[in-house]
Amino acid sequence: MNIWTKEIVINAPIDHVWKYFDGTLEDMQKIMPQVDKNEPVKVTENKVGSVFRQAYREGKRVQEYDVETLEYENTPDLKKLKIGFTLAKMFEITAYYELKKVNETTTTLLYTATNRPLRFFSKMMLLFGNDHVVIEFVERVKRVAEEELAVSEV
Repeated sequence: MNIWTKEIVINAPIDHVWKYFDGTLEDMQKIMPQVDKNEPVKVTENKVGSVFRQAYREGKRVQEYDVETLEYENTPDLKKLKIGFTLAKMFEITAYYELKKVNETTTTLLYTATNRPLRFFSKMMLLFGNDHVVIEFVERVKRVAEEELAVSEV
């Protein structure tokens, strides 16, 4: 299993950043543009155990999979979301997002992704994996949050 972790400081309030993870599909697509659909299949009261059907587009190919909420916390100073899904019957993937309020205008984002191959040839593919996608993702979240905040303040 491969595990990648990256932390970044975002110059935006925690609730502003959180909406990209726990808001509308439109907000989610700003940081995850390949997600075409995120529809509830099962929603629980405390959100843990909720399942959403997502469609992910890569080029002309679209894959659908069910995403389960494994961990959820939403307090004024700390917000956590951990999701898990199986991709193409080849990988079990988890994504963990943790937002911490530094002050009224600053948030830290900790992102941890795991990728467990389910088949032998999937293991071979992971040998060439690196943290490039994780770094690119946290930098995109920072850029989108800070740019949108700047526009809304004008």
